Amino acid sequence: MHADLSPVVAATAQWLTLSFPASGGALSAALCEVQARQAVTVAARLRYPTAMDAALVGVAGPGGSARLDWVTGADTGTADDCGAAGDRHAWRTWVDEVVASWAACLLGDPRLAARAVAALAADGPGAAPGEFRRLLEPDEADRRAAALLRHPDLLAPVSALHHAGLVDRLAPDHTLTA
Repeated sequence: MHADLSPVVAATAQWLTLSFPASGGALSAALCEVQARQAVTVAARLRYPTAMDAALVGVAGPGGSARLDWVTGADTGTADDCGAAGDRHAWRTWVDEVVASWAACLLGDPRLAARAVAALAADGPGAAPGEFRRLLEPDEADRRAAALLRHPDLLAPVSALHHAGLVDRLAPDHTLTA
């Protein structure tokens, strides 16, 4: 993954885990976060496949979570937000709506997730063995921890936003265009 995408991946994964929290304690929260991060990483690598794409999103910014918050009815004034009073929501500006939507699609549809990881391999250096295991082959603990994060009905408002774009991106005849 391009280092320039790190803020987008971190913020988008955080948005997903705050919007669809883990059930249980600290271990469940960690397992949920890993699954969200893996889905967001795949989605970000598909959305921004080149170093130039990653650099451009770093300059222009990914757009923020406003529409996602509206779609999910999220309350942005939670105590879980980090930072000083003036900037406690600043991390939300690094959330990428398309990446969040694509990640939601991957979390809710295991076959689509497998196609997405395969597409990464087709586009260039693929994933290291086991890099996306929790996304592709969640065990029972993963499923319990991320019950909300992987529930297709709960993810539907987010995944529906850009599902067609992901399917188009994964089409066999997809070509990169400027």
